[in-house]
Amino acid sequence: MHKLAISFIKSTLLILLIHGISNAQTDTTEFNQHGEVNVNIEGKLLHLTWPTEQGESAQLVLDLQKDNPLFKTIGINTTKGYQEIASKLDPGFILTVGKRDLTTKSGWDIFFDKMQDKPHKAYTVNLTKEKASVISKGSRTLVRIPGLHAPDFTGFLEITCYNGSPLFNVAAVMSTEIDSTAIVYDAGLISEIPAWDKLSWSDTENQLQTISANPQDTAKNLTVKYRTLIGENPSGSLAIFPAPHQYFYPLDEAFNLQFTWHGNDYRNLLSGYGIGIRQDLAGDNRYVPWFNAPPKTEQRLNFYCLLDADDAESTLSAVKKYTNNDAYKPVPGYKTMSSHFHNEFIMNVVLAGKPVPEKPKFVDVFKDTGVDIVHLGEFHYTAHPKGPDDQRLTELKALFDQCERLSDDDFLLLPGEEPNEFFGGHWLQFFPKPVYWIMSREKDKPFVSEDPKYGKVYRISNKEEMLKLLESENGLAWTAHARTKGSTGYPDAYKEEPFFLSDHFFGAAWKPIPADLSEPRLGKRALDLLDDMNNWGLKKHMIGEADLFTIEPENEMYAHLNVNYLQLDELPKYENGWPSVLDAMKQGKFFTSTGEILFPAFAVNGKGAGETLSLNANGEATVSLHTQWTFPLNFALVVSGDGKEVYHEKIDLSHTNAFGDEEFTFNLNLKDRTWVRVEVWDEASNGAYTQSVWLQ
Repeated sequence: MHKLAISFIKSTLLILLIHGISNAQTDTTEFNQHGEVNVNIEGKLLHLTWPTEQGESAQLVLDLQKDNPLFKTIGINTTKGYQEIASKLDPGFILTVGKRDLTTKSGWDIFFDKMQDKPHKAYTVNLTKEKASVISKGSRTLVRIPGLHAPDFTGFLEITCYNGSPLFNVAAVMSTEIDSTAIVYDAGLISEIPAWDKLSWSDTENQLQTISANPQDTAKNLTVKYRTLIGENPSGSLAIFPAPHQYFYPLDEAFNLQFTWHGNDYRNLLSGYGIGIRQDLAGDNRYVPWFNAPPKTEQRLNFYCLLDADDAESTLSAVKKYTNNDAYKPVPGYKTMSSHFHNEFIMNVVLAGKPVPEKPKFVDVFKDTGVDIVHLGEFHYTAHPKGPDDQRLTELKALFDQCERLSDDDFLLLPGEEPNEFFGGHWLQFFPKPVYWIMSREKDKPFVSEDPKYGKVYRISNKEEMLKLLESENGLAWTAHARTKGSTGYPDAYKEEPFFLSDHFFGAAWKPIPADLSEPRLGKRALDLLDDMNNWGLKKHMIGEADLFTIEPENEMYAHLNVNYLQLDELPKYENGWPSVLDAMKQGKFFTSTGEILFPAFAVNGKGAGETLSLNANGEATVSLHTQWTFPLNFALVVSGDGKEVYHEKIDLSHTNAFGDEEFTFNLNLKDRTWVRVEVWDEASNGAYTQSVWLQ
């Protein structure tokens, strides 16, 4: 935009704002008139211009006239001048509503629900436009338009623009009074005729595909990579995509279920031609829990748009930066580890008489995603954990051989199982080297014996012997999907058992179960357990877990993954064992991330995660957190406890722009606290959390 035009807007801004307030169409009392964002109100048109990068800006013109499309124009100002990317678009939302089963012990933490098989209804979300408010919040500007409604749901439309990037978010924020509600939603941008000349996306083989936007096309669902669909015109492109992790309710599989759509009359509910994001109501056709929508919670049915004055290829590259190309970015001094995969390569391929590929596809999937260490959960109800002995030992030998064969200098594939024996609930085991053990013991058999072929072999008959095995081989165990699924009620039920109190019982694992679109954090269930374990006075930890079955290149892996950054200078070699991996875990020397937020360094008064800090008499503490991120940050949370209560110190980070690298310092009083840890969450509910520092 020319300097003269900018000057004109600023000189007339105050008059226009006063006019906007007086005509009661647009309330700007919470808008910062002296910031970087320009708001210009002309009758029922609201012009919003925000700075993007390198002196450029983006612009939305919103039309509050009842029967007109909301987005009159969407454009971008570059050094070449203003470029209108699209016009006459409406946001569209479909809300699908079912009834949650809350009769189980899991309550709202339920996973074993099959919403696809229960009665449910889909509704178009309607907007009655009359007025709007413009709100400044740190480096972002919010436009709220009341008047959203669907059967049993009401709310408002919220558009958020982010200074420093051509990114904006469109959200239908809706609440219900009805209990036991579960939902999914589809969304997009719709116009009477196509607003685009061409549509583009990446296929699952990472190749860009482009078609003409045909006005006669009925709506089609697309299988894409990066969850993104792009509308392109000669003047520029607009990408539409969901929050990379929050949008995907938990499943046992990461199948790519065609999460985008384009065309006319989508689901016979959205009139006109659109592009957008979608959910498959049936998921993986196993347990499909959808999203929780407890009464009075504000559910954010939202999607992101990214503007670009260039073509679709350029736009897709810009979108991919927000997830580091759907990979976990290397951090010096750390190695990435992901856990809990029931790939069943041994039973389904190696021991099934099928050709064993030299390089299985799942290995490339992990490598391409930036995972250095994979901890498996093989033999999940497919093998013979209790014997016969020869069969069990053959299966273990095949697992160990394949893990060694497929590991190399840059990748470590490590054996592991989800035994679900002896302790109660579901749990995982992890040894620092191959260990032969059988999950049963006849009375005439010893606890440990020497086998001429396999060497030392353990036979386990109860929880005491299981603990003895962990101690003998310096292994770790932890609760899988705690307080939900097959671990409902655990570890609480055995928190005073000797095996749980042992240093060899690591703690539990984190995964975003359940999903709730009103929560700005993922996986609250598990994080609450971490705090409870800390308050129990136990130095336990919580590692991220995936808990997935098939691992294929076409899968939507990144959305369902998380990773643990272990403090390791180098990757151990398989043949030498991997005790350094377990040591880093046991000592809490790691942080867990969905991938978009990283913590290269964390300390409280100089002490890192897993260490013990002696506070002074006043309890003064300084938290130092080196943070890197992609999406603009939302807030940091310093969580602490005193053995009874849990305390949350929330630090607003809405001043941040996208793609930052900064050391944050938080000064706190932690007098009488016994532990402290830190989380950081961004605008798309991506996050990372540290392990605890112990206080005395």
